Amino acid sequence: MESKAQVLYDFAAEPGNNELSVREGETITITNQNIGGGWIEARNSRGEVGLVPEDYIEINQAQPLTSGGNAAPLDLSFFDSHVPTPASTAQVDVAQPESPVTPVTPVTPGFTSTSPDETSNGNDPWAVFDNNASGGFSNNWAAQPEGTETGKTSNNNAWQSGGHGHPQAYQGPDIYPYPCLIDLSGAEDDEWDEEWDDMKSSGGYAESEAGEGGAMNRGGAHGSSMKIALNKFPGFSKSGPELYLLSKQQTKGNKLSVYSGEVGPVWAYPDYQLDCVVADPKKGSKMYGLKSYIEYQVIPTTTNKPVNHRYKHFDWLYERLLDKFGSAIPIPCLPDKQVTGRFEEEFIKMRMERLQGWMSRMCRHPVVSSSEVFQLFLSYKDEKDWKTGKRKAEKDETVGVMIFSTIEPEGLPDMDLIEVEQKCEQFSRFTKAMDDGVKDLLTVGNEHWKRCTGPLPKEYQRIGKAFQNLSSVFTTSGYEGEGTLTDAMTAAGKTYEEIAQMVAEQPKKDLHFLMETNNEYKGLLGCFPDTIGVHKAAIEKVKEADKLVTAGKITASDKTTMGKRASTMSYALQAEMNHFHNNRIYDYNRVMQQYLEQQVKFYEMIAEKLRQAHSQFTTM
Repeated sequence: MESKAQVLYDFAAEPGNNELSVREGETITITNQNIGGGWIEARNSRGEVGLVPEDYIEINQAQPLTSGGNAAPLDLSFFDSHVPTPASTAQVDVAQPESPVTPVTPVTPGFTSTSPDETSNGNDPWAVFDNNASGGFSNNWAAQPEGTETGKTSNNNAWQSGGHGHPQAYQGPDIYPYPCLIDLSGAEDDEWDEEWDDMKSSGGYAESEAGEGGAMNRGGAHGSSMKIALNKFPGFSKSGPELYLLSKQQTKGNKLSVYSGEVGPVWAYPDYQLDCVVADPKKGSKMYGLKSYIEYQVIPTTTNKPVNHRYKHFDWLYERLLDKFGSAIPIPCLPDKQVTGRFEEEFIKMRMERLQGWMSRMCRHPVVSSSEVFQLFLSYKDEKDWKTGKRKAEKDETVGVMIFSTIEPEGLPDMDLIEVEQKCEQFSRFTKAMDDGVKDLLTVGNEHWKRCTGPLPKEYQRIGKAFQNLSSVFTTSGYEGEGTLTDAMTAAGKTYEEIAQMVAEQPKKDLHFLMETNNEYKGLLGCFPDTIGVHKAAIEKVKEADKLVTAGKITASDKTTMGKRASTMSYALQAEMNHFHNNRIYDYNRVMQQYLEQQVKFYEMIAEKLRQAHSQFTTM
């Protein structure tokens, strides 16, 4: 049955992918909702038909083309004590609407919602996987890059938006080595157990490779959107920060402690640093060979016992971590999916490297690494244990903003609202500035890679050929005393041809790791607009507390509680930023050392070759 849908964000179709460009506010007709992979087929008002990401639309299931119907009101009973009459309907999750209502995008004063114009730059040559993958690093180098979003252009407004529920709020230049293609065939993403479709989460981000606790990639594999609604008025949404600020529920789950450290508030770090190795990819199949997939071994340092996981399992873990921690902790996206070449050795190696980087970063986070769902992923005992743990994780109620209810500042005084706001603005400015710097370095590095693998080697080759051509001319003179000269000139020409080859291969040895680390941080920084946006929205709620008390919507006690909980949220943000800075310093120290060491070796080898060529000429 065809139905109408409202477009939430602009979407730019990529040529050759059967996609349909749509604009925010446009009404389209759903012609096929069973495409899969986070896509639907739709027709616009001009009669054009193509694929559109599910996350970019809200389907009006109450008004199908063939019949009418009245929308049932959403359950807003949680806020009945605070709001005398409902102001609007709640924002409806695109992938799993709570009830067949006509979607109404909630108004979020003070925040804007934009969607980036995505472009594909998937043929960027610099990211072709290095044959010598180690590059001087061990396989579990903590600074290895994680997968990040691809195919996006930047949108600066996202940093001021405060993270409207659209996860892919901010994107940098595409540096992924393959086109941003999503597996629509289902060959890789078939059901990995018989209950997958029934139990599949409605929450989380479409993978990027983007988007992250705050960045969902266009065309991701999931038809779900971020569960962070930042409505400013109580009663508009059940998932805004007021759900935590005014919650009467008892706290569930393990406590997350924040302590006062040398640099300020910090998370409680474990005594033992967890890590894991992603290795040994093997091709598997099911349905008598009709469905194929790649399975990886994941070996945690805690047990040294390998567990097997497909990409879909990593994706499931990502969604669970995003649902649970995304309001407080940036959760970067996984590496992209791909339609073609998924079983080519080069792509498998590249994906394994990025999965390794993503897992290493998650292992380094004290909150994520100690969570029950992450430990399940690393050390389940058998298939029964895995399925039981999976279902338990999917039923976890301490998700979204309610994760703040588990945070306990140990020995830290309550902060006043002005200080909370100042900290929030400070982190917002820094993360945006760093994001701009990272994108600039990616752009410059990408251009340099292209020069090193394109025109620059050709210039050296031309010089070498010119020397050899002139040497050939000299040999025709018939003069017997010039043999040494012609041989030396020929050798010099060949030296420059060898240098051309060295120049073309060098980016894989040094620039690869620098670019991958920046690509990783681009994805991580893309999470911050939404994560920080949750805190900005909470600040606005607390600022309204006096008015709400005067209006009799909340009590004076509720107002005090809101202030204390906003302070708790701020300590969580400060702890997260201190963790981010600590990792940033470590990562960039390591990758810059690696880059410069390889550069030194490169130029020393060139210098040695030139010395050898120089030594063959006779001193007059």
